[in-house]
Amino acid sequence: MASQGGDDAAAVALVRRRKVLIAVDESDESIYALSWALENLIVPGRPNDAEEPRVSNLVILLHVQTHPQVFVGPAGPGHAPAGFYITPEIIDSVKKHQEEISRKVLLRAKKLCDEKHLETETMVAVGDPRDAICEAVEKLAVDYLVIGSHGYGAIKRTFLGSVSDYCAHKAKCPVVIVKKK
Repeated sequence: MASQGGDDAAAVALVRRRKVLIAVDESDESIYALSWALENLIVPGRPNDAEEPRVSNLVILLHVQTHPQVFVGPAGPGHAPAGFYITPEIIDSVKKHQEEISRKVLLRAKKLCDEKHLETETMVAVGDPRDAICEAVEKLAVDYLVIGSHGYGAIKRTFLGSVSDYCAHKAKCPVVIVKKK
């Protein structure tokens, strides 16, 4: 009996695309989390049983730039109310510096993914990392979020906040928090 092309459609239906968002920054903890995910969570194109759909992974690398901190205060003799004036050149310089950091972070992370022959996209968001990561999770409808843990103690977490803790409670997908050994 000759095939009528239905087998090709069935084969396509067996491939499921899984989107994994990995938040990366310039820290060692972030790169460790990425490496861990590539070794343990993302298994590229392995053949499976006929009953289990083959998984196609899309790795989305996200780097979040924080808003530049601008401090304005009194300046001059007697602390005249004029304060500091932040020139457009200074603002442009800060933006260029942040863009360069993002470029380097994403290039380093993408290189690790390329070594595993994975389909990868990169993204840059601006804002509070906690909110930006959770917004990206929702907007992109990802299946998993992978994020590194800096391992702050209770006191530092109280003052600095924990991005991983926040995302674990607010992200609308399973969250894998990887702590560097």
